[in-house]
Amino acid sequence: MENTNEHFSNDLPVRINIYHAAQDDPKKNTALRLERRGFARIVKKIKFLPKRAIVLNPFSEIAFSPADRERLENFGLAALDCSWEQAQKVLGEHVRGTSRCLPILIAGNPVNFGKLTKLTTAEAIAGALYIANFKTEAENMLGIFPWGHTFFELNKRFLDKYTTAKNSEEIIQIQKNLFENKPSC
Repeated sequence: MENTNEHFSNDLPVRINIYHAAQDDPKKNTALRLERRGFARIVKKIKFLPKRAIVLNPFSEIAFSPADRERLENFGLAALDCSWEQAQKVLGEHVRGTSRCLPILIAGNPVNFGKLTKLTTAEAIAGALYIANFKTEAENMLGIFPWGHTFFELNKRFLDKYTTAKNSEEIIQIQKNLFENKPSC
């Protein structure tokens, strides 16, 4: 019998690693489901995240953009799966990699539905993949969740605009235009 984890992970063009802090209900945890389906590898210590991967860090001052695609392909993507209340403490530890924050996106998950930036780990990873023009992979990844399509329905306009940016500065400008209801670029 074929190992489905190997099948899925071999289909992804990006290696995904997730630091899992075990701070929430394992039955509802999106990072653990990604691992079970072969989309990601879970690490229990921050020091095991790849050195040169892009780390999704909500406190970073540099926005994730399509310019990060090559680094994703070469070194992978790392996410931190911890509670929002603990995020700053976890990120205060030495996190290896290149930190990037996601631009504003709307949560499609049932717990934080409609809230800005309160994404699950799976939504954050899918958002980054989509912005880096791995759209099919992002949609396939969130397709394992009953609410996954909702994330894309809520964010399609934003994500499609973000994919047109050349760099972090353009992401910031697009985000500003989108949320100030001004005509965008």
